[in-house]
Amino acid sequence: MASEETDVVVVGAGQAGIAMSEHLTALGVPHVVLERHRVAERWRSERWDSLVANGPAWHDRFPGLEFPDVDPDSFASKEQVADYFAAYAEKIGAPVRCGVEVTSVRRHADRPGFRVRTSDGTIDARFVVAATGPFQRPVIPPIVPDGAVPVQIHSSAYRNPGQLPEGAVLVVGAGSSGVQIADELRRSGRRVFLSVGPHDRPPRRYRGRDFCWWLGVLGLWDAETPAQGAEHVTIAVSGAHGGRTVDFRTLAAAGIRLAGMTAGYDGGVLRFAPDLAEHIAAGDAKYLALLKAADEYVTRNGLDLPEEPEAHVLGPDPDSVTDPLLELDLAEAGVTSIIWATGFAADYGWLEVDAFDEKGRPDQRRGVSREPGVYFLGLPWLSRRGSSFIWGVWHDARYVADHIAIRRGYLAYATTDRATTDRAGGDRATTDRATIDRAGAAPAGAES
Repeated sequence: MASEETDVVVVGAGQAGIAMSEHLTALGVPHVVLERHRVAERWRSERWDSLVANGPAWHDRFPGLEFPDVDPDSFASKEQVADYFAAYAEKIGAPVRCGVEVTSVRRHADRPGFRVRTSDGTIDARFVVAATGPFQRPVIPPIVPDGAVPVQIHSSAYRNPGQLPEGAVLVVGAGSSGVQIADELRRSGRRVFLSVGPHDRPPRRYRGRDFCWWLGVLGLWDAETPAQGAEHVTIAVSGAHGGRTVDFRTLAAAGIRLAGMTAGYDGGVLRFAPDLAEHIAAGDAKYLALLKAADEYVTRNGLDLPEEPEAHVLGPDPDSVTDPLLELDLAEAGVTSIIWATGFAADYGWLEVDAFDEKGRPDQRRGVSREPGVYFLGLPWLSRRGSSFIWGVWHDARYVADHIAIRRGYLAYATTDRATTDRAGGDRATTDRATIDRAGAAPAGAES
């Protein structure tokens, strides 16, 4: 088995890992990116066939490359997104090694850095970046027992209506994935039930501008912490069919039966919480608040953007809100499939270091963990609201790369023998000192 050394090991070659590689390369930091599958594999094989990006192509990209053959205001398909990152990795010469799985990372006992064990040997590194993102382990709540319906799958395993047996489908979860899957199934002729929880539903477009633009000019992408209790609230927005505002009234009018959160199961009967009206109202309030903020911005800045008074009209609540569905006999309703669009949990079992809090969550600030030399990237709210979006990951990676370069400079200064440096090693120390000088004072957490 091979054994080698490098300064930084980046684990994961999705959008986070590729962004990290770009910034490390720009700073002259030796590194390697390890990916157990292909570049951007989750976009290729862990999403449904018709998925498109939730943001327009002008927005959901890195600064150094535009999407080829995609109109800036259109939404790239999942294959186009995956191809984009593969092309980007090639463009920047990212040292990606595909087919290499990281099995463990442990701190050296007698010297600085970490031993990274992989399926292709071991690597000793001074720094490790966990760039595996938030979509690691699909979560299916233990509510409906196996065998209660022919098929129960997570949304990451759903591909298209044809893979499901004939019959009605229950989709649990009303974020972007759940809403789009439910709508696709409804369009295919299926009877669909949709279990709705807390959500944020911005307008897809308003007054001629995409919601991504509005969040940008209003400064909402830069929010550093979510509203209290909203850490895990999903965004219900869709780029499908050219991009449309998610409206649960429209979904109900099209034939999707809405219900509250899935609460329990007993004897073939599924129970829903009586909270559908509450979740719809909260989503409406966030939607209207954004419209109001946008209108005030237009007035304040004297912009010539067309008014849309009809966007403020919500219409009456559907019957499923006024007469909520609280119980569903699955057999009687003909439900043969349940799709759980219920999110993901982290899986850092391979990262055997003291970088987690008492609940197993990364203990970090802007990606810098409490374990010196270990970093996280690609997580929701890593530094701001936009952190888990493509463009946000790129900016977070720049901060982390700067932090690594500064730490590297300090370590080089502390360990370089002056006489040796004077004779032969001056270039390395000078380069690292220049990094410190360029960045100014070390970011928070640089010293340990």
